[in-house]
Amino acid sequence: MPRINNKLPAEACNFRNQGFGSSSGRHQFVLVRLGVIRYPEIMEKSWEILKPNPEAVRRIINATHVHPVVASILVNRGIQEGEDAVHFLSPALNRLRTPFSMADMTKAVHRIALALDKKENILIFGDYDVDGITATACLYEFFKFLGADVFCHIPHRSEEGYGFQAHHVHHCLVPKKIGLLITADCGSGSHDAVRKANASGIDVIVTDHHQVSSDLPEALAVINPNRKDCPSGLGHLSGVGVVYFLIIALRKHLREKGVWKGRTEPNLKRFSDLVALGTIADMVPLIHENRILSKIGLEIIRSGRRKGLRALAESSGTPIGSIDTEDIAFRLSPRLNAAGRIGHADAAFHLLIDNDLDSAREKAVLLGKLNSRRQNLEKELLDEIDQYVRKFPRMLRNRTLVMSGKGWHEGVLGIVASKLVEKYYRPTILISLKDGIGKGSARSIPGLDLCRTLDSCRNTLERFGGHIMAAGLKIRSDNIQAFADDFEKAVARSTRPEDFIPKITIDCKLQLENISSELLDSLDAVKPYGTGNPAPLFMADDVHIVSSKIVGEKHRRMVLSQKPGEGKQAKEAIQFNINPNLAMKERFARIAYRLSWNRWEGRKNIQLIVEEAQ
Repeated sequence: MPRINNKLPAEACNFRNQGFGSSSGRHQFVLVRLGVIRYPEIMEKSWEILKPNPEAVRRIINATHVHPVVASILVNRGIQEGEDAVHFLSPALNRLRTPFSMADMTKAVHRIALALDKKENILIFGDYDVDGITATACLYEFFKFLGADVFCHIPHRSEEGYGFQAHHVHHCLVPKKIGLLITADCGSGSHDAVRKANASGIDVIVTDHHQVSSDLPEALAVINPNRKDCPSGLGHLSGVGVVYFLIIALRKHLREKGVWKGRTEPNLKRFSDLVALGTIADMVPLIHENRILSKIGLEIIRSGRRKGLRALAESSGTPIGSIDTEDIAFRLSPRLNAAGRIGHADAAFHLLIDNDLDSAREKAVLLGKLNSRRQNLEKELLDEIDQYVRKFPRMLRNRTLVMSGKGWHEGVLGIVASKLVEKYYRPTILISLKDGIGKGSARSIPGLDLCRTLDSCRNTLERFGGHIMAAGLKIRSDNIQAFADDFEKAVARSTRPEDFIPKITIDCKLQLENISSELLDSLDAVKPYGTGNPAPLFMADDVHIVSSKIVGEKHRRMVLSQKPGEGKQAKEAIQFNINPNLAMKERFARIAYRLSWNRWEGRKNIQLIVEEAQ
């Protein structure tokens, strides 16, 4: 019988007998809900039209000669001066800040150089998500170029858990006679493991970018731009971005030592495809260095140079020559992540470093199968939770969702939590229980610092870590009730009712007659789109539906016009994931839309992607 908090309606205690949960009985569903704060269960989205400073728009137009709409978008993205706009529109590797501005960087490169001189065994310990896998591959390929004795270890999610832990020292490091361990996208919270490594005579260099909520581990070096004493201003970097900066610094140090005399220096641009992949997948803001590395890395990806990415693109039905951030986020990354979620992340790592196309294609097929299984598990859990929420909608009166269950697959918790946040718009934590221990994934809403909020609940947690918007945690099952109470109260202290109203941010009002192919071509300069630089969103009002039909079961393809009877300025449009049973309107009072080229059989047409319609 599942444990249900007694503040829920009494009938909730019988939900298992009413057909909720897994039909196999494998899942034992535990729901924790607290408090009686009353929020509306369905909220209208708030539309906000940005109003860029006209003087700043003029400065950017004068400096760059871009389309006025593009200039307005740049100001909306925080760019106020012409010179900054020039740099934004023309990203270049020579504009990267010095890696030596990061704390402990000099100490780290000297220790690595010593390990190379002494031919010590080096082990790279990576995380199992795309950011960690690409960071591991980046370091591995650089060290192989140097001829180093290098090994890699990426932990199994369910068998080993997250990050570098004390048990890895004698099970993984000592047998390989490792002299130096370098973490990739993890390690900032590995205090016990680092102490044990030190006691075994193994030096540790941590490279990471996760928020640091406590004292640093006693490693030889901790390269993390988010540590409180790091002056670099590079806190936006991904884990693979931090690794890339380490490689830049190491190449420079080896140059000063004369290592490259008589041999070719490695061209670091060739690693930028891995950096772009990990950076985009980890959803860090695509600003400053991240924008530079992603833009250049996408060019390398499109060249098809890396066999593993070419095979992955083929298997996902994505033309390699036109891959963009959306393809990486929704086609490539899920397949790479599926390895760590459902199987072992080694499969994704070995795909990325594979130099044989046929072998890479076999690995890509395997990742596709793992991804299909991931999708099925995700749907099963999401349906189970949705059923329960529909049965007891009163639970949505609170600010948070904290739910746990036995048998939930750890690998899909984060994805399902993200979808629940998108649907119910409140911080969500899903916890999988096994043998009295819960492992959870947390996702937040804009405006709430998730790591800081979890830090205020640390007394009920075994461990936690992550970012502002996403985190992982470990908790004892008998502490879940107390934690959920603490979490609800912590969120209540740091939020307002309006924080729970999803916002639609419009870049500018753009009527259909003002859309042109020249504008779409100009918008390409703003790419790559992603976190911190979203695809521009426009608004048009009084829009008439000239024609409409359902395609692919739940998508609506339309022809839209603002002047009935005039087909000249009519535009093709599509709206995804609609309810096909709803009667079609004759007009929309307003729509929020994005612009794209619809390419088909060598032709391209302007297409509106309708995000919201009223």
